Amino acid sequence: MPQTEQSELTPKGTWLSYRPEIKILDCTIRDGGLINDHQFEDGFVKAVYNTCVASGVDTMEIGYKTDRKIVAPSQFGDWKFCDEDALRRILDDNPTDLKISIMADAERTDYKNDILPKDKSVIDIVRVATYIHQIPTALDMVKDAHDKGYKVGINLMAVTTVQERELDEALQLFAKAPVYGVFIVDSFGAYYSEQIHAVTKKYLAAVKGTGIEVGIHAHNNQMLAYANTLEALITGANHLDATINGMGRGAGNCPLELLLGFLKNPKFNLRPVLECIRDYFVPLEKQGDMEWGYRIPYMITGQLNQHPRSAIKARASENPDDYVAFYDHMIGAE
Repeated sequence: MPQTEQSELTPKGTWLSYRPEIKILDCTIRDGGLINDHQFEDGFVKAVYNTCVASGVDTMEIGYKTDRKIVAPSQFGDWKFCDEDALRRILDDNPTDLKISIMADAERTDYKNDILPKDKSVIDIVRVATYIHQIPTALDMVKDAHDKGYKVGINLMAVTTVQERELDEALQLFAKAPVYGVFIVDSFGAYYSEQIHAVTKKYLAAVKGTGIEVGIHAHNNQMLAYANTLEALITGANHLDATINGMGRGAGNCPLELLLGFLKNPKFNLRPVLECIRDYFVPLEKQGDMEWGYRIPYMITGQLNQHPRSAIKARASENPDDYVAFYDHMIGAE
């Protein structure tokens, strides 16, 4: 076949690039804020927002809706609460195609009061985050946000710790809820690719025929967040979480720049992400006030399928690089 004909028939990029259902959600400020109590300067948040717009990312998750009766507002930045005045200080009326998302944690959100009706907010999407035992509350939160006019997603946290029977029951409930998507959340970075493949198929089967789609939020404890995100994508997940430069709690998340580079889709533009990393993330890392990304303590908690809080504490201790002592502590060999 002549080359001109081949170029007309073959789309630029891989076949994966041209699934129109693929959506990318950047959660840099939301997940990255777990490192510094959400105390980002406005210029940094605005830079991430502008980068999301310029790169063609579909959604920016800018923070949490946390109940002020649970945490002391003086100890946290605006993106722990995402009040409307703070949002509009960065977004104005968001005159772009970028959708704005917030996360509402079950049992940590005064959702009936703090989540306003959609016509009074610049927020487009509410993602409800829940552990398995909080599902009754989470489903009420989903209904409340949906009734207020929002597009709603649900994130089942720490799925690697959930018994299979409980997971099946949870997915049956989610499939009946007014949500656009259910998200696989590997909170501890414990999954391997074959497990991601199996759990993605389980989620897809549970929501088949409902119009609900499947997404993934991966952590990088074992340097598998990117690989696991691709595995979920190939298996059929259409909604992919990522963060600029992999920023996120502990070992961080799937790096946005890796994901955009893989997709090679003309919808997405990698260059603005690289500019943002150069101009904002590299200087931030050099300041030394924030640490994220792969470290051996996070690997250990990931391999043990445990919350990274102990690794985070170890990294903040006087002996952050004593990996042997940390390992002995975690396996009870002290």
